Amino acid sequence: MRILLVEDELEVARSISRELARAGFVADHVASIDEARRALKALPYALVMLDRRLPDGDGLSLAPEMRRMRPGVQVLILTACNKTDEIVAGLDAGADDYLTKPFDFDELLARTRVAMRRHGGSLPAIVVGDLSFDPRLRDVSVRGKSVVLHGRELKLLEVLMRHADRMVSRQTLLEEIYGFDEDIQPSVLNLLVLRLRRRLEEFGASVTIHAARGVGYMIRASRP
Repeated sequence: MRILLVEDELEVARSISRELARAGFVADHVASIDEARRALKALPYALVMLDRRLPDGDGLSLAPEMRRMRPGVQVLILTACNKTDEIVAGLDAGADDYLTKPFDFDELLARTRVAMRRHGGSLPAIVVGDLSFDPRLRDVSVRGKSVVLHGRELKLLEVLMRHADRMVSRQTLLEEIYGFDEDIQPSVLNLLVLRLRRRLEEFGASVTIHAARGVGYMIRASRP
């Protein structure tokens, strides 16, 4: 599930994006209300992290529009506006959570996980072969035993398992796994798939990732 970060301070945005990536999330960064509006029209974000003091206005003004464009999207306000009346105004305007700057990254990540759980609801685990993925907790297990994957390996597996037994295009995978402002070479996805295949073989997950040259990839249970 993808995050949109609306923040005009570049260094702050870089720090937040870096911490989110380390935690296994994909975040796209924009710096204005207008850019956020265009991003929301293009992609189905699960969570929007929204600054208030933006170059083209108060980010809070975008909250009602976001609700109309993306019902169910979670909105977390990240701002230096820390007075009680400002916090109340933010929550009354439609924000799900409100975090004032400066904040601790551990707290930000904890609130992010809560927002993602709210967005995902009680989705059932996805099972392919001996492999199980819990979309709410983002937990992977093989025959009931939890296993650990690196951030982008986990994101790749999540996308493939959400489309199990169906071919997922390379473009879709790139958009889901990497931020849209990252300059990604085609070979990077090939190497990521190779790494994930090796890890799943090591775990004995009884799944196979099939490739269609130039088209994309598909995961399905291995034949006995």
